[in-house]
Amino acid sequence: MTKKNLDWENIGFQYHETDKRYIANYEDGSWGEGQLISDPNIVINESAGVLQYCQQVFEGLKAYTAKDGSIVTFRPDLNAERMVQSAEGLRIPPFPEERFLEAVDQVVEANQDWVPPYGTGASLYLRPYIFALTPVIGINPAEEYQFRLYSTPVGPYFKGGAKPITLTVSEYDRAAPRGTGHLKAGLNYAMSLNTTVKAHEDGFDENLFLDAATRSYIEESGGANIILITDDKKLVTPKSNSILPSITKRSIIYLAENYLDLEVIERRIEFDELENFTEAGLCGTAAVISPIGKIVNGEQEIEFSNGMNKVGPVIKELYETLTQMQLGVIEAPEGWIRKIK
Repeated sequence: MTKKNLDWENIGFQYHETDKRYIANYEDGSWGEGQLISDPNIVINESAGVLQYCQQVFEGLKAYTAKDGSIVTFRPDLNAERMVQSAEGLRIPPFPEERFLEAVDQVVEANQDWVPPYGTGASLYLRPYIFALTPVIGINPAEEYQFRLYSTPVGPYFKGGAKPITLTVSEYDRAAPRGTGHLKAGLNYAMSLNTTVKAHEDGFDENLFLDAATRSYIEESGGANIILITDDKKLVTPKSNSILPSITKRSIIYLAENYLDLEVIERRIEFDELENFTEAGLCGTAAVISPIGKIVNGEQEIEFSNGMNKVGPVIKELYETLTQMQLGVIEAPEGWIRKIK
């Protein structure tokens, strides 16, 4: 195995074409046999369901080079399970969970030269997705679909890695109550693009979205869940049917309760409560945990105790525990690590 000649520590969070990707087609009521292919391009009809009515779901997970030199993935079974739930929510035939895991294994092994070396802070990002393939004009589900999984090496999602970021409260809504906010579908992210670009233009790293019904409670950012820490060491996270069920957050909650001895509370959190918390962070596959230094709402600024210059102690310990488990530095709970090579 010979690693690609890349500047692994400075590759950024962007697409790099790798050698192989996996595809499988859904036709005549069932998923066909999958295969690895080299061509990264897709040719579809101009009236394909994905183009007309955004019938598409996706996932995101990572492969790592562990400390012992092995290549591993982190809790991919939960990605497989969540993709089934997302697909069902958009009337897409779910891709079987065991086949999802097999596809992950095949793509990682076929692109093992693209898995960044241990200690670089980079990883191999995996993007599985399903999209409507056949033409539609009437508002109906398509009859044929394609499951596809590609990979790309990436660095940290936010520039500078685990350094405090600044959020701005968005004037727009991310997802409606009883809508699709709990599904990992491309259409939800399309809804946040305009406000994300605006936030960046205004000098912020990300948005914080409030609930669409009352605009009183915090929900999540455009691409990550939020966790909050109290001065008496409780981890509090928003509860809402419009929030994507984050695999990273589920893992953090387990670590907080079982490794850091923190009390975990999931409840509705009013925006006005934020000033009562000492630490905050965004969590997700891409970001892992990004500490929040400040949240801005118009003229109002809420700065957490760690400020913009350092990471708070609890967020730091959670980040280090999680990333060390992913890299095999410390032992993870049973079933969390799937060894590929």
